[in-house]
Amino acid sequence: MITKRKTFRYIFLLVIFLAGFLAYSLLTVRFGTSFSIVRKDTTLIGDTRKLHRHVKELSAMIGSRSVHEYDNIEEAKEYIVSWLYSWGYTPLLQTYTYKGKKYSNIIAQIEGVKNPGEIVVIGAHYDSAHGTPGADDNASGVAVLLEICRALRGYSPDKTLRLIFFVNEEPPLYTSHQMGSYVYAKYVKGIGENITGMICLEMVGYYSNEEGGQSFPLPFMSKIYPTTPNFVAVVGNLSSRGLVRQVRNSIRAGSKIPIETLTAMSFIPGVDFSDHRSFWKMGYPAVMITDTAFYRNPNYHTETDTINTLDFNRMTELLKGLVQTAQDLTSSPPL
Repeated sequence: MITKRKTFRYIFLLVIFLAGFLAYSLLTVRFGTSFSIVRKDTTLIGDTRKLHRHVKELSAMIGSRSVHEYDNIEEAKEYIVSWLYSWGYTPLLQTYTYKGKKYSNIIAQIEGVKNPGEIVVIGAHYDSAHGTPGADDNASGVAVLLEICRALRGYSPDKTLRLIFFVNEEPPLYTSHQMGSYVYAKYVKGIGENITGMICLEMVGYYSNEEGGQSFPLPFMSKIYPTTPNFVAVVGNLSSRGLVRQVRNSIRAGSKIPIETLTAMSFIPGVDFSDHRSFWKMGYPAVMITDTAFYRNPNYHTETDTINTLDFNRMTELLKGLVQTAQDLTSSPPL
C-alpha cells in the first residue's frame, strides 16, 4: 500500500510539473515580450531584391494559401514551378487527393554523380494558415528555397540533392497523414530510399535588435540563449544531433548571421512544429531552421504576418549559409 501511495504521489507530481511546464510555454507565447516590427523601406539589391519579389508574390499578390483557398494554393504552385523551369529544372509533382481536390508537393532534383543513392532534402511548405498573408510563415522559407535552387543550378554534387516545396503543412492537416511532407516521407521510406539528412526551412524572416524580444519554452533558457532575436536557430531531435552540428558549422562557414542550436525531445512546444516532424516519424535525421516563430514573431498566424515585417538583409545572409550547407552535405564525405 505504501509503495502504491508513493507511486501515485510521484505520478501526481509529474503531472503537475508537466501541466505547469505546458502552461508556462503557452503563456510565454501568448503574453511574451516580442516586439512587432514594421520596417522602413530600404534599397533592395541583389539577393534581397530576389527574395523580396518571391515573398511579395506569395503573400501580397496571391495571399492566404490554405486548403480553404484552393485556387490560391494552385496559383502558388504554378508560381514555384514556373521559376524552377526557368532555371533549367524539370520539377516533379507528387500529387495526392484530399476531399476530392488534388494537392502537390513540388520536387526539384540535382542528381549526385558519385553516390546518387544518398539523398539530402531541403524543404519548405508553401501553404499558409487560413486567412493570413503568411509572409514569414512561410513565404520566407519558400523564397529562400527558391533562391537556393537558383544558386545551385548547374551544380554537380556527389550525393543527390532534392529541393522540395511541401503543401498542406498548416492546420487542419498539420500532424495528419494528409500533410504534404508526411505523404512524401512515408513514400520514400516505403521504397527504402536513403535520406541522409533533411533540412526544413520554417519561418526565417523575422528579426529584431530589441533586447528582451526573444521568448523561450523554458524559463532557464534565457540564461543560455540570447534574448535579442537577431539569430537563426537550428533545431533537431536527439537522433539528429550530428546533423544539427553539421548544419550549424556550414552556416557559420558561409554566412555572418548569428546561429544557435537546440537538440531536444519533441514534448517541448515548437520543437516539432513543421515538416521535419514527418521525417522524424520515418526515422530520418532532420532539422528545422527557424527564426523561432511564435517565440519571437507576434504576427504568427495572424493578418499582420506581412512582408513589411521581414528583414531581407538577414534572410540574404542565411541564404548564403544555406547554399554552403547544401554543398557541404552533398559532398562525399560531408565537409
